[in-house]
Amino acid sequence: MAVSGLACIYSPLVLHDDKVMVTEDKINGLIKATGVNVELFWPGLFAKALNNVNIAGLICNVEVGGPAPIAGGAAPAGGAVPASTAAPAEEKKEEAEKEEPKESDDDMGFGLFD
Repeated sequence: MAVSGLACIYSPLVLHDDKVMVTEDKINGLIKATGVNVELFWPGLFAKALNNVNIAGLICNVEVGGPAPIAGGAAPAGGAVPASTAAPAEEKKEEAEKEEPKESDDDMGFGLFD
């Protein structure tokens, strides 16, 4: 990842850690103090994206090996998946296992190493 991208990502985290409101001006000031050059629109986009986000909650609720939770959606307690959600996934897996490949390289008259 480019240094400019990392500067835009880390600046709001530094501001939050210092208990400073994350704004475009504050992000620009911090980036300017580091001497990193970023395109002018990035700090504004990060400030707008984090405007109504609980940054502390975002940091504390990151799942290892999985995506960050989407705003407005709560994960089930204990990581358990409700039975109504799990059943369709199991059915799809079974269907995928039953299906046979429709075509192969041999059926087309050539192979990878021909």
